[in-house]
This record gives sequence, C-alpha cells and structure tokens, in this order.
Amino acid sequence: MLTTLHTPYIDSRAADLAWALGREPLPALAVLDLDLAGAELQLRLLGASHQVLLQEERGVCSETVACMPGSSTPLPLGVSKRLGEWEYEFAARVETLSRGSFAGRAQELLALVADHPNGLAGTFPGAPNAFTAMLAQRDEGQVRWRTWHAYPQENKLVVTRTRVGARMPAML
Repeated sequence: MLTTLHTPYIDSRAADLAWALGREPLPALAVLDLDLAGAELQLRLLGASHQVLLQEERGVCSETVACMPGSSTPLPLGVSKRLGEWEYEFAARVETLSRGSFAGRAQELLALVADHPNGLAGTFPGAPNAFTAMLAQRDEGQVRWRTWHAYPQENKLVVTRTRVGARMPAML
C-alpha cells in the first residue's frame, strides 16, 4: 500500500534516527494491520520513521526506529536479544548514493512495496523521493520485516531488517 503522508517533510537526517524496543504505540500517520499465520503485526509510519507492533501467543514486541528527542540509543548496526520466548535480531545500515542512483533506487523500492500485500510506504507531498517503506513476511515460524527510510537531501537510505522467532532450546 502506497500512501501520501499528510504532513510536511521535515528536513531530518539519517543520523537523527534512534532505535528502541518496548515503546508504547506512538501517533501514526499511516497503519497497516496484518495477520501472518497467527501473528498479528501492525506496521506504523511515523513520518520519516517507523514502529512495528507484533503480538503472538508467545508475547508482544514493539520496535521503534524514529527521531526521538532525548533518546540515548542511536541506531545500532546490529542487536540480538532474547525477549521472553523470542529471539529478536535487528540490523541497520546507511547507504549513501549518487543523486541519480538515489532517485532510481527510491522509485524501485516504492514500486516494490506499493503492490505488495504486506507492504506499507508513505511519501511526502512535494518530495516524491522522501519516504518510509516497510515490508513484512512470516517464514518458518519467524516474522521478518524490512524498512527503508529515505533522506533525499543527503542521498542517504537507511535500511533495516528485523527477525523475531521462537527461542531455540539451549544446547548441552
């Protein structure tokens, strides 16, 4: 699903993004509710950021990647945590592209997510290459999502991927 976010694009930077687990739902500009084989997933666009809420019989997980004033947790390159009965893995990278490459990549990603049943993307009025996009799937008992945060003024794309799955039993 592709939507226009009814808010002006604020000139934020890729370096302003922070990461958090366990935050309460924040006000969203667009929401997509998904049922992925028993896992209730809510993809939430928060402007140039995202929040994912996952609820399953094993528990609840909330991931937020956003410009959070006062946050002391910058966007990490990787995180691996145990959350109750779940294993949580998060990875992020920042791609710096040429102006021409950035525009092409932005349109390619928007086309990928716009027609996907488990995808949500939001663009800003007057800034077609400024967007946040999300894509989710369930595979072999794991829920996965990817996100893309575009910063055209810097020609930067912040890419994240997350996997949440059942904890593996300890090996002796």
